[in-house]
Amino acid sequence: MKLLLIGGTRFSGRALSELALAAGHELTLFHRGWTGLDLFPDAEHVVGDRQQDVSPLAGRRFDAIVDFCGYLPRHVRASAELLRNSGWYGFVSSISAYEEGIAPGTTEEGPVQEPPDPEPETWSAETYGALKVGCERAAQAVFGDRCAIVRPGFIVGPHDPTDRFPSLLRRAAAGGTALMYPDGPVQFVDARDLAAFLLRLAEGAIGGTFLSIHPPRTTTLAELCAMAREVSGADTRFVHAPKERLVALASEDELDTAWPLWARDDDAFHLLDPVAADAAGATHRPVVDTVRDTLAWSSTTDRVAPVTHGWSAEREAELLAALTG
Repeated sequence: MKLLLIGGTRFSGRALSELALAAGHELTLFHRGWTGLDLFPDAEHVVGDRQQDVSPLAGRRFDAIVDFCGYLPRHVRASAELLRNSGWYGFVSSISAYEEGIAPGTTEEGPVQEPPDPEPETWSAETYGALKVGCERAAQAVFGDRCAIVRPGFIVGPHDPTDRFPSLLRRAAAGGTALMYPDGPVQFVDARDLAAFLLRLAEGAIGGTFLSIHPPRTTTLAELCAMAREVSGADTRFVHAPKERLVALASEDELDTAWPLWARDDDAFHLLDPVAADAAGATHRPVVDTVRDTLAWSSTTDRVAPVTHGWSAEREAELLAALTG
């Protein structure tokens, strides 16, 4: 199979590149060259910025395309139209596409946001989800039933450039008394499992809309913390604070920065039901394997993510004193 990845050198794209080459596919990577030029010497690297000019791909035809980095509909529209003679187009979207206030158990068929009109010049946290819907529709308008929309939840695992998941595991494995998220359900997908699912869809030219997350109630925040403590051999004691007490002690911005996995008040976004993905053969490795592998990777020199999340030792001590004093 001739496979094009728009992106493909970071995180889930990197994982898909590894799987595709191992499976013997002919791989082309279209990326800006900021990271990953030294990776995958057996792949063709086409350097360019899809936000500026996709013409380096003109005249090419691929059996399958996976688009990892579409944030504005016009950029996705440009690449889809240029490559419309290719076989299949997979667009990696987000669960942020769904409307706020969705019910627990929402499936792939749940209500989504409407894209802003007119389309803004740039995206922001406020427009991210709605613009992802616009990107989905741009790809579908060109490829129709030859298009797959894949909506991941939090993407986690080795090579995570965000520090969202590693920050939780690091603190849980660091020992002492740790202030931890209020307990509750959490859904995510290992980047390697997302990659395997994307490759399965591409190889089968399977169209449709799919959630890419663990089944609901696979794990909780408390269980993740316990796993990190166990695999690291730490003696950490956890204080899981009530939401209402935390909100009274820390600002919303502070909480979202320290604990990005708890960025939503609505637990329904951690209780989605990926029925279409399950039917299409999505699989997930045990959560403890993701925890172990992420902790192992985060201690290596390969870890490039800046430490951007978690509490400072001083602020954690202040909050613990206020909660337990």
